[in-house]
Amino acid sequence: MKQIGKILKKFTFPIICIIALLWIQATCDLSLPDYTANIINIGIQEKGIDSSIPQVLRKDIYETILSLSEQKEEIEEIYEKKSYDQLTSKEKEKMANKYPLIKTEELYFRKSITAEKEEILKAEIAKLMMFAEMLSSEQEDIIERLNLPKIEGKNSLEVFMLLDNNTKMQIMNGFTKQLENYESSMLDQLAIESIKVEYEKIGISLDSVQMEYIITNGLKMVGIAALIMIVAISIGFLASRTASKFAFILRNTVVKKIMSFSNSEFDEFSTASLITRSTNDIQQIQMLFVMLLRIVVYSPILGIGALFKVMGNSMNWVIGLAIGLIILIVLFLFTFAMPKFKLVQKLVDKLNLVSREILTGIPVIRAFSNERHEEERFDASNKELVKTNLFCNRVMGIMMPTMTFIMNGVAILIVWIGAKQIDMGTLQVGTLMAFITYTMQVIMSFLMLSMVSIVLPRAWVSVKRIGEVLGKENSIIEREDPISFDETKKGIVEFKDVYFRYSDAEEDVLEEINFTAKPGTTTAFIGSTGSGKSTLINLIPRFFDITGGKILVDGVDVRDVNIHELREKIGYVPQKGNLFSGTIQSNILFGAEDKSEENMVRAAQIAQATEFIEGLEKKYDSEISQGGTNVSGGQRQRLSIARAIAKNPDIYIFDDSFSALDYKTDVNLRKALKEETDNATIFIVAQRISTIMHADQIIVLDKGIMVGKGTHEELLKTCEVYKEIALSQLKEDELHG
Repeated sequence: MKQIGKILKKFTFPIICIIALLWIQATCDLSLPDYTANIINIGIQEKGIDSSIPQVLRKDIYETILSLSEQKEEIEEIYEKKSYDQLTSKEKEKMANKYPLIKTEELYFRKSITAEKEEILKAEIAKLMMFAEMLSSEQEDIIERLNLPKIEGKNSLEVFMLLDNNTKMQIMNGFTKQLENYESSMLDQLAIESIKVEYEKIGISLDSVQMEYIITNGLKMVGIAALIMIVAISIGFLASRTASKFAFILRNTVVKKIMSFSNSEFDEFSTASLITRSTNDIQQIQMLFVMLLRIVVYSPILGIGALFKVMGNSMNWVIGLAIGLIILIVLFLFTFAMPKFKLVQKLVDKLNLVSREILTGIPVIRAFSNERHEEERFDASNKELVKTNLFCNRVMGIMMPTMTFIMNGVAILIVWIGAKQIDMGTLQVGTLMAFITYTMQVIMSFLMLSMVSIVLPRAWVSVKRIGEVLGKENSIIEREDPISFDETKKGIVEFKDVYFRYSDAEEDVLEEINFTAKPGTTTAFIGSTGSGKSTLINLIPRFFDITGGKILVDGVDVRDVNIHELREKIGYVPQKGNLFSGTIQSNILFGAEDKSEENMVRAAQIAQATEFIEGLEKKYDSEISQGGTNVSGGQRQRLSIARAIAKNPDIYIFDDSFSALDYKTDVNLRKALKEETDNATIFIVAQRISTIMHADQIIVLDKGIMVGKGTHEELLKTCEVYKEIALSQLKEDELHG
C-alpha cells in the first residue's frame, strides 16, 4: 500500500488541478438553477424588474417616500435628481427614448449600491412605494378606507402630503398592520407591481425591460454552460490521462517487483494469479482512480453545495426522506451483494489458472483422452464466475430503476407540495423549479456515491492484491554496499559447508555440500530424482539463498556482491528450454552484449543448431512463437544452449539441458563446447552417465547429501550409488569408454 501511495504522490499536481476544475464545474452547475428561477420569476412574472428598490422615480413619489421614511438620509444617498435641461444632447436622445417623462418632469435615478445596503433598504422602500402608488392610483375604496378629505384640484397623494405628521403616521401605521399578514415573497411581488405602475407612468417600455433581462441572463446561462463543457472535457482528459499514466507506472512497478522475486516468492504466488494482478487488477484500480477523481470528489461538492442552496426551505424534509431511502437501499446492497463483489476477483484467478493449465497441457490431455474432464472442469469454474457476475449485475439492474423511482417520486411530491404554496402565494414557480433541480442534484450526488460504494469493494480487493505483490519482502536481499569480485580468482566457484532448506520445509534439502570448481573444468551432478541437483546449481545465481555455509564466486560470497553483476558472469540453461516470441536471432542474442552476427553464428554452431536453422526459409530471421512451441524439444534445447554461449560468460550452468538431444548431437555439442569454452567453469546436471562421464569432477547426490566426488573412474570404485546408476544405463564394457 505504501508503494501505491508513493506512486500517487507523483500525480499530486494533476490531482489538485482536477479538484480545482471540479470545484469550478460544481459552482457552475449550482448557479444554473438560480438563473432559471430568475428568468421565470423575474424575467417572465415580474417583467424583468429584479429589485423592489426602483431604478427611477417620479418627483412626487420620491418625496412621499422620503417624507415617510425613517431612513431618509440613506434613501437620499442612493438617489440622484436629473432633469432634461441638465443632460447633454447625446444623453437627451437616449434618456428620452428610455424615460419619456423626463422631458416634462424631473426624475430621481438610483445609484449603484452594495447588496448589503440594498438588503437593508428594500423592505422599507418597498412598503413606502406600495403606499405611495396606492394613493396615486386614485381608487375610491382606498380613499374612503383611509378617510382622506377631498380637495378640489388635488389628488389623493397631494391631499395626504397636506396632512399633519400625526395624521400621516396614523394612516401609515394602519397600512403597515395590513402588510403584516403577508409573506416576504408576497410583499416583494406587490412592491414589483407598484414599480411596474410607476415605470408605465414614466413611459418605460416594460416589454423592453423584460426582453433585456431575459436575453442578458440567457446569455449568461449559455456562457456558464459553455464553461461547464470546457471544464468537463478538461477534467475528462486530465482524469483519463492521469489514471492511464498511474496504471502504466503501477504496472511497470508490479512487473519490476515480480522480476525481482526469487523462486521462493514465485512459489507463493501462482503464475495465473500474478498475470491477473498485473492486468485485470490494475485495470480495476485504474477504473477506481478515474471514479475517485470524477465522482467521489465531485459528488460531495455538488451535493453539499445544493443543500446550502435550499437551506431554510420549508420542503427540505423531502430531501431528507429521499436520502434516507437511498441509504436504506445502499445498506441492503452492502449486506447482500458485497460478499459476491469481493468473490469475483478470486473466481477470475481460478478461471485463469484452469485455462492456463488446460492450454499448456493440451498434448497430455489429448494423449490421455481426458478432454471431457477438462472441459467440465473449465465449465464448472466458468459457471461459478458467470453465476456470481449475474448476481452482481442483477443487483445493479434492480438498484438503478429503484433509484430512478425514488427520484421521480420525490419530484412529484415536491410539485404537489409546491403547487399548494404557489396557490397560497408563498412560493414562486421559478423557485419551485430551482428547488426541484437542487433536490435532484443532492439525490444524484448520493446516487453516484452509492454506485462507487458498490464498485469500491471489488476495486479495493484489487488494491490489496497489488499491495500484496508490492509489499512482499524479497527473500533474496542485495547489500547496499556490494563487494567487487576478486579478479585473481576469476571463474572459481566454491561451496563451503552449504546447507539449504525451503522456507516452508521442516528438513534440509541440501546438507554439508563442499567442492571447488575452477576455470577450464567441468563439474557434473548426478543422482536420483529429488536428490537436490537442480536446487544446488540454482544457488549459484542466487535464485535461492542458502540457509547455511558459503558459496564463493571469484573469491567473494555471492550474498555480498551485486546480483546483476553476479548473473552477468553466468550463462544459464534451464531444464525446460524456454524461448521468447520473436526470431531465432533475437533469442540467441537475448543476453549477449555483443549483438554481432558472427557471435550469433558461432553460438549456433557450438550448440549444433546450424543444421536445422540453415534448413529454414528465413534462417536466423525465422519466427519463434511464444514458448518456442513451433520448434521441437531438441531444437528448443539447442537454441537455449546457443543463447547461453552467445553471452560468453565465465560460468556455464546446464541444468539437464542435453536430455532432448540424440547421442550423436550430445557428443558433438560437448566436444565443441569443450574447445570453445576452455577458460570457463562449466556445471552440468544430467541424468545420463554418457553425458558426464568425461567431466573433470562428478558430484553424486543422494537425498541432498554428497555421497561421492571424483572422476568417472574414481566413482566407479568408491561410490556405490554412482556405480548403481552407471550399471543401470551402461553395459559393463561401456563403463570405461
